Amino acid sequence: MNELAILSKAMIQERKDIILSILGGFIAGIAGVALFSASGYLISQTVFAPPLYTLIVLTSLVKLLGLLRAASRYGERLYSHRATFSMLSRLRTSFFAKLIPLTPGILNKNRSGDLLARIVGDVESLQHYFLRVAYPPIIVVMVFLATMLFTSAFSFWIAGLFALGMLITALVVPGIVLIGQQKIHGRVRQQRALLSTEVTEVLYGFRDLKIYGQLAQREQQLQQASAALTEEQQRAAAHLLRGQSMHALVTFLISWGVLVLGAYLIIDGALAGVFLAMLVMASLTVFEEAAAMATLPLYKQDSEHAAKRLSETVQTETIQTTDVHVPAKRNFDSSEVLSGDKGVSLELSGVTFQYDGEWKPALKDVSLHILPDSKTAIVGPSGSGKSTIIELLLKLRAPTTGELRLNGVSVEELDEQSIWQTANVVLQQSHFFRGTIRDNLMLNEEEHSDEQLLDILVKVQLPNTSLTDVVYEKGENLSDGEKQRLALARAMLRKGRLWLLDEPTSSLDYVTEDRVLKHLYAQAAEDTVLLICHRLTGLEEMDRIIVMDQGRVVEAGSYAELMEQKGYFYEMKSIEGQLIGEIRA
Repeated sequence: MNELAILSKAMIQERKDIILSILGGFIAGIAGVALFSASGYLISQTVFAPPLYTLIVLTSLVKLLGLLRAASRYGERLYSHRATFSMLSRLRTSFFAKLIPLTPGILNKNRSGDLLARIVGDVESLQHYFLRVAYPPIIVVMVFLATMLFTSAFSFWIAGLFALGMLITALVVPGIVLIGQQKIHGRVRQQRALLSTEVTEVLYGFRDLKIYGQLAQREQQLQQASAALTEEQQRAAAHLLRGQSMHALVTFLISWGVLVLGAYLIIDGALAGVFLAMLVMASLTVFEEAAAMATLPLYKQDSEHAAKRLSETVQTETIQTTDVHVPAKRNFDSSEVLSGDKGVSLELSGVTFQYDGEWKPALKDVSLHILPDSKTAIVGPSGSGKSTIIELLLKLRAPTTGELRLNGVSVEELDEQSIWQTANVVLQQSHFFRGTIRDNLMLNEEEHSDEQLLDILVKVQLPNTSLTDVVYEKGENLSDGEKQRLALARAMLRKGRLWLLDEPTSSLDYVTEDRVLKHLYAQAAEDTVLLICHRLTGLEEMDRIIVMDQGRVVEAGSYAELMEQKGYFYEMKSIEGQLIGEIRA
């Protein structure tokens, strides 16, 4: 697949501005050649003391060409940059639209700093594709052909010399630059991504690095990464300067060639001497338009490399997801499926899921049926596959085999965004944004008064918290218990009939946990609740308890039934009771 196909598509969408920019660039280039040619001809004519009206006409022509060149160059810059910025906007939107559905899996495969470098740096690099890669050859060909046509009216030999110069500047010089560029292709971008990754991880892990005495070592790694990036940038800049220098050399050689050839033609009587200055000035000016050709290979490879990295970011995950997905026959809006007067039924039929790179599946042929308006708890040791079930229900991941259904409709046929909007979800790790408590509570589209927000804070046992209290990025100034209670408050502000709770109170003490869950169960009295937990206290309130171990369902039933069976759950409960007794003693 051509990595630049998306750029070509974006260029087609901005074809109006692109056509106008090409037209402006062509007029500016021709006006520049005509301006300096007319200036050279004017200087030559003054030697022969021409009539005054001749000088007036030539002087006026020079002024008009100067104004035309400036106006058309302004238009060319305006339309070309507007088209470029519009294309970048489309590319960002398209990239994010493809990226968002791939989370969180893509975050597990790419380091956050590298992903940030791709989102920001690589997208920005694509702005050069039109301005530095696609646009210059068009202008160069158009301006050179027009100039050679004009020059051929005076001398076919000089027009041929112009053609030779165009071939050298448009093909030979870029070819030489391209050969050298192969050696340093992508190194600057790779080093920049590496530096971004290292900086991100140092900032995130600064406290732990400080505690364990590894900060100095990480700082040294940062300095090495920075030095390597600087070295590669200097090397790339030197290579870029080398290409520009070769172009300047060719320009002067052609100009000297025009001067020498013109002098010979004048001596031979094949060219009038008054035109020599005009042709020399034309040669100096026309090659200005070809200056961008010297650096075109650099920007082309840079754009291709950036487009390839962006394409790899979304395509790899898409291919892997496509391998396990069953093509959706319909794309239901889950608000139609999950809304209603009753809770939501959940059903898993022969579901198996295996993480990439893992040697054993997280879930093995799991089949469950959770009735609407019921409260179900899933318990089991860490790594038994409990959290994976919620991730599959939310379409954060796709099952390897089997099917999941909500209210009888396959999850594959539901729009994942509408599932998130209609379900009340609390995951193990909740993100908090820099702002206030109010900002972090009102993340949904529903409007809530301060009284409602304060009432929710009381229900989650945060009565002394103000809505204007500051929250740092990632909730760094909040304890784990405060984070969990704020996450529960977010969920309780929603009106969904399906509750998916993954260890929502694991960091709370038993008394606080009991008070919070009582308010939550009261609000969800007529809803479907799926609770994942390690603690076994308070499960008497559950209609059904599902016990999992090593990705399989080993037991299921009510609290009383499981205790009476004296199986896996009974043993877990006995061990927990002994531990609590020892702690209290």
